[in-house]
Amino acid sequence: MINTIICMYITLIPLICTGIFTMIFCKMRVCMKLNVPIDGGKCLKDGKRIFGDNKTVKGFIGYMLIGLLCNVIWGEICSINAYLETHNYLYVNYENTIIYNIIMGFIIGLVYALFELPNSFIKRRLDIKPGNSLESKKILRYIFLIIDQCDSIIGCVLVVWAVYPLGLLKYLLYVFLGLVTHMVFNVILYVFKVRKTIV
Repeated sequence: MINTIICMYITLIPLICTGIFTMIFCKMRVCMKLNVPIDGGKCLKDGKRIFGDNKTVKGFIGYMLIGLLCNVIWGEICSINAYLETHNYLYVNYENTIIYNIIMGFIIGLVYALFELPNSFIKRRLDIKPGNSLESKKILRYIFLIIDQCDSIIGCVLVVWAVYPLGLLKYLLYVFLGLVTHMVFNVILYVFKVRKTIV
């Protein structure tokens, strides 16, 4: 079990870095022309926004480019450390090459961004403000607090499963591990004022 968790974290490092650095990137005053909602501010027939203001073109592109960069850098680090490379699920069945890392980094970044969208779509239908699940009804509040922390993890671990046979139990453990890790980093980022809220 300990070895499995170690492998999961070693594989998870680029994903953690992608989430953190994309959040920082979105707050920087660069590429401000891209800081527009991906739904273009449009509403559906119910008069409610599709995704809301927090899902921006800048963030979407940031996830893909930063995900690519983080995966390539981590791949190079793993290539000079046999322990890291042999315990990284991405390299069990595939060779650790720059091209492979570029492809995987791009896909993971894209999936990270895409799997946040259904959650945002549903929250807009329920009149929950972007970035805030705490104002919803008590039962929904706890449901969305959990979903907010693991929506992207659910998708990204599926990408890992596509290149390494995790199996259902390991997949669920991976998602849970990602959920806990995300919550811990939220607290850290809140302390350093990168996030406005803990959740």
